[in-house]
Amino acid sequence: MWRTVSENPHHELFMRKALVEAQTALLAGEFPVGCVLVCEDRVVASGARKGTASHAPNETDHAEILALNRLSRRKPAIDTRRITAYCTLEPCLMCYGALLISGISHIVYAYEDAMGGGTRCDLDAMPPLYRKAAISLIPHVLRHESLLLFKAYFENPANGYLKNTFLAEYTLAQPSAIPAAVTPNT
Repeated sequence: MWRTVSENPHHELFMRKALVEAQTALLAGEFPVGCVLVCEDRVVASGARKGTASHAPNETDHAEILALNRLSRRKPAIDTRRITAYCTLEPCLMCYGALLISGISHIVYAYEDAMGGGTRCDLDAMPPLYRKAAISLIPHVLRHESLLLFKAYFENPANGYLKNTFLAEYTLAQPSAIPAAVTPNT
């Protein structure tokens, strides 16, 4: 079941940690996606996107998958129903499915993946493995900060991954400046 939950004061704190992962990926010439998995206000696993800097990208080394792999090696194991995933980009269908199957019940993301985001799929139309997942989604936490990383990536001519795609065009068309707050006349 898909639902949106109210804002938690810790969301920005942990999204900033995911943004550090994304910045690490960007500095390595990788697509700037980061993910941290948090349980009881503690980061228990993290990952940054890999495999995009070459001419033959690896489409399985997504930040969420790397974080889930690290989580699976933790001893003792952690009850995944208590984990919140913080992702700088809306999880793709592969990552969303992996998070659901893993039992992660909360996903917070920064920037919408206009081209391949998986969180908008209708779980009620899916097979029981996915349909029965109780998931809460919170979009756009520190969206602007994540947007700036994606803009920096797409504006760099050395980065070829996803160039000339809908996501690149959509991202580059977004305003870089945060609009000034509108104040009422007094």
